[in-house]
Amino acid sequence: MSTNALSKNRRKPLTVEDLNGPTKAAITFLCLGEQTGSELMQKLGTAEIERITSAMSRLGPIPAEVVEHVLREFTQKVVSGTGSVVGSISSAGSMLRKFMPEEQVTSILEGLKNSERENAMWRGFGALNETVIANYLKGEHDQTAAAILNNVETSVAAKVLPLLGPERMQDIAERMIAMEAVPLHMMQQIEETLKQDILSNTMHTSSVETHQRMADLFNQLDVQAFEELSGALDARIPDAFQAIKQRMFVFDDLFKLPMQDLAQVMRGLDGATLPMAMRGAKKEQRDHLMECLPQRSRQMLMDEMAATGPVRGRDVRAAQAAMVEYAKSLADEGTIELPSAAEDDEFIE
Repeated sequence: MSTNALSKNRRKPLTVEDLNGPTKAAITFLCLGEQTGSELMQKLGTAEIERITSAMSRLGPIPAEVVEHVLREFTQKVVSGTGSVVGSISSAGSMLRKFMPEEQVTSILEGLKNSERENAMWRGFGALNETVIANYLKGEHDQTAAAILNNVETSVAAKVLPLLGPERMQDIAERMIAMEAVPLHMMQQIEETLKQDILSNTMHTSSVETHQRMADLFNQLDVQAFEELSGALDARIPDAFQAIKQRMFVFDDLFKLPMQDLAQVMRGLDGATLPMAMRGAKKEQRDHLMECLPQRSRQMLMDEMAATGPVRGRDVRAAQAAMVEYAKSLADEGTIELPSAAEDDEFIE
């Protein structure tokens, strides 16, 4: 056969412009695969089957961009509602009853409902404050803690692990890596315990999380604004506001730190942060800060403060806030311990 004859017999590559209804349907059926496509084909009328079969027989090799176009168009129709479908346990049950005994359908649907309840339980547990989760895990065996952390979102586990301390964090992470499927009866026992110990006490947990969130918010609030707010809140909700204040860590609390910890905070601050923060400190606070520094550093700091002219109050407050945030970051790393954390430990049974 000549080259010209071969050229005449070779199909022209399919393009998007060549697509029509039957051709799109044929491509979609091909993408579904032989078994699924055959099952769906049985639901069509004879005329529709003939049109799609005819289109399929003429397709030949289909370029990837054409396949992508057809599937994208189909997806857009479903999403936009023009080709929408609705799935539910009810519709699934109706479909299953077409070819399954009623008792088998009931068993499957009950399993699905139980699974959904378990998923909701884990979502609720993972939504708790990471400190609440960490405190709970401190009383659990390492293997149990590993099983629990393997069932929450990785973002949650990443926040909780460091709160368990370096040594226990390593042990639990190792168990998480080596852990295979947990036996069903053990997982059910863990889930039941979680429901009883934590999730059944939703109101208490919620208030703890709210108080901590508000304490973090007030820590970042402008000092003047917080002072204006304090009077009103102390009068209206004294108990709740006192609980929030106990969780706050502010500039004045820095001076409750041991001198070596306070010195570490001061050494880690950026350039002008410390002298700016000290401009707003009380005399006794300044004296205490100076005592934490070596003689040479003390003199350099005093010279820098003397050389600085008038400063804005908001700049001073920003510097003090930065000093507090850095102290909290050191505490999160376990390098120092904040006074408020030590006080909380006294009340944990």
